[in-house]
Amino acid sequence: MTHVSDLIQSLSPSATLAMSQKSNELKAQGVDVINLSVGEPDFNTPDHIKEAAHRAIDENYSLYTPVPGYMSLRQAISRKLREENGVDYAPEQIVVGNGAKQELCNVILASINPGDEVIIPTPAWVSYVEMVKLARGTNVLVPTTLEDDFKITPERLEAAITPRTRMVLLCSPSNPTGSVYTHDELEAIANVLARYPEIIVLSDEIYEHINFTGEFTSMASFPQIADRVVVINGVSKAYAMTGWRIGYCAAPLWLAKAVTKLQGQYTSGSSSIAQKAAEAAYNGPQDCVREMNEAFLRRRDLVVEMARQIPGLECNVPQGAFYLFPRVTNFLGKSDGERTINTSGELALYLLEKAHVATVDGAAFCLDGYIRLSYANSDENLREAMRRIGKALGELH
Repeated sequence: MTHVSDLIQSLSPSATLAMSQKSNELKAQGVDVINLSVGEPDFNTPDHIKEAAHRAIDENYSLYTPVPGYMSLRQAISRKLREENGVDYAPEQIVVGNGAKQELCNVILASINPGDEVIIPTPAWVSYVEMVKLARGTNVLVPTTLEDDFKITPERLEAAITPRTRMVLLCSPSNPTGSVYTHDELEAIANVLARYPEIIVLSDEIYEHINFTGEFTSMASFPQIADRVVVINGVSKAYAMTGWRIGYCAAPLWLAKAVTKLQGQYTSGSSSIAQKAAEAAYNGPQDCVREMNEAFLRRRDLVVEMARQIPGLECNVPQGAFYLFPRVTNFLGKSDGERTINTSGELALYLLEKAHVATVDGAAFCLDGYIRLSYANSDENLREAMRRIGKALGELH
């Protein structure tokens, strides 16, 4: 007999992790799979950050950490937000956790009641919708398309607001599309939200530094809504530290306290060694960030150029993150002679089995008819992956 709760049964498994697992299973069988399903930098953590972790071990940072994180790390984050983003969050308003993912979930659980509505522009990262389900909130999905550059407009946002709206969740640069909102576009959204003081703005800024526009604007920089903006960020993407599991929320004090209370009951503070490494990331030289960003830009250009040479594949030019989100509807209903492809999920599986390239179904990001490719991989692998994809798609008639 099983007793899995109704709540857990209501959740969907992570499609990105599921596709990565399938990819790894094929690799274990000796199949040469190129994995473009995973959203993590393929670089090593910079040496000065690793050295800080070694020092932390030698200096016996081995005890439980404060629930919201070491004060020295929160001070470093506060300084980063002020100097880089022009926003003021005191260290007491910052909570460090086991990755930005935990802090996103913490904020939602700490502020959403059953029936509260959360507006999420789609396509959106796979876990947002599931986190709202955990809080028993109601997802209000506002779809965008390739023609919109996958961005919500102020008019469409306001049309989605109801008396039950409690939160708007934005992500720029975006996972899965790579779209980046300009300062003016965000200001127009902020002006709408200024008229609804009961709405919390949850701004996922984890891809801030993987940005090809030359500018980044934090939602917290607009004074008309700054007192209810929660910034989510961390070291995973910018510093190639995905496995270190350090992220943070910067929030109004009342919400930071609520998040600390919640975190104190189910994980407590995050790893002492990882926190000292993250402190070195924020306080140390930033050359590594710029170098990785340059590499991602080069790879973006490579992948977009090759994608546009594949007949029937439609894509925009992503301005940040390390994803391409091409539309694949031109291939649906077609067959390679053995199987007919009816959905983007079936196409992703076809590419895995036929081309040995792992991608992710766009339906996992709430937009069927697209797939997500991560170009956080070597130039050589990307060239070969795009060649394989083009060949496999060319066999569909």
